[in-house]
Amino acid sequence: MKRQTGFTLVELLVAISILVIVAVLGWRGLDGIVRSRVALTEQMETTRGMQLAFAQMQSDCEHAAGADILDQRPFLEAADNRLTLVRTVMIENEPSRLQVVSYRVVGGMLTRRESPATRDLAQLDQLWQAAVSDIDTTTPVALQAGVGAMQVLTWQNNTWRKDPPTSAQVALVQPPTGVQVALSVQGLAAPMSKAFLLGSQ
Repeated sequence: MKRQTGFTLVELLVAISILVIVAVLGWRGLDGIVRSRVALTEQMETTRGMQLAFAQMQSDCEHAAGADILDQRPFLEAADNRLTLVRTVMIENEPSRLQVVSYRVVGGMLTRRESPATRDLAQLDQLWQAAVSDIDTTTPVALQAGVGAMQVLTWQNNTWRKDPPTSAQVALVQPPTGVQVALSVQGLAAPMSKAFLLGSQ
């Protein structure tokens, strides 16, 4: 009598166990790849957003109005989580105007706000006061989410300073010629930093 060949119950259980282990390892590997891809995509989006924010800051700093144009009025205020400056706005076939631009970090969001452009220095004083007092009603533009802090330094007398001159000091000291901005972003180990020249200095 011929003996029937086949798998025993133990052999089937061993084979199923091996298949389960291979499936779990494959799932973990695939899950790790998906998670890495999601994290990399988020990091790339954050980096792209930061580059756009820095490009906007660079443009504003390149067109910054100097003390010579503003007749010893304040043109720059820098502190933790805030940067305010006066920039020149040029439109083709029209005289140049002045505008107050302010960057703020509030609730993890980096925003930019710009005032209406003006040629009236008295109006500019009002716009400046509204910006530095944070009572400007102009709608801010959100530049980047997930920003924990912004540190701003100014280049003055061949050194980086945390405190730019006040309006009373502008005529007595050498005005800043550059600005360095460092943004601490969630998910990045170190702050992203960039330095800009102030255009009219």
